[in-house]
Amino acid sequence: MQPSNEPPRVGVIMGSKSDWPVMEHAVTMLETLGVTYETKVVSAHRTPDLLFDYAKSAAERGLSVIIAGAGGAAHLPGMVASQTPLPVLGVPVESKSLKGLDSLLSIAQMPGGIAVGTLAIGKPGATNAGLLAAQIVGLQDAKVRESVEAFRAEQTQKVLDNPDPRAE
Repeated sequence: MQPSNEPPRVGVIMGSKSDWPVMEHAVTMLETLGVTYETKVVSAHRTPDLLFDYAKSAAERGLSVIIAGAGGAAHLPGMVASQTPLPVLGVPVESKSLKGLDSLLSIAQMPGGIAVGTLAIGKPGATNAGLLAAQIVGLQDAKVRESVEAFRAEQTQKVLDNPDPRAE
């Protein structure tokens, strides 16, 4: 659970509620690392005015990074990036028809001049988006940076403690 006293540093948005089973992994990572966040459904196609308001006000509301998950045409990350100077991390959500490849290509193929950091499709991408957002926040927040460093050390130790692939 995130600390409630501090304003959110990361926005976690998605094109629809159906994206939550993927995007909750970004939130889990942010919670693990002690990064405050907000979550919201913001559709590029159904609520474009909300999208513009959200993106344009993000920096003044104290956000440092936006994680945007979207499937199919996946316009959300790019449209958000066009409206804010903050880093935007795009998470392709797996689609039924093309297994998320359509989402990945849509997010990755941004024109030069509008940057979106594109992560892997689905759960791994959402998890790493949370980690990457924490690393960005950690550039200005020593406590978050220490949490990231501790998490990485724990990951390393897990491998060192269990080097035999046959053992559980």
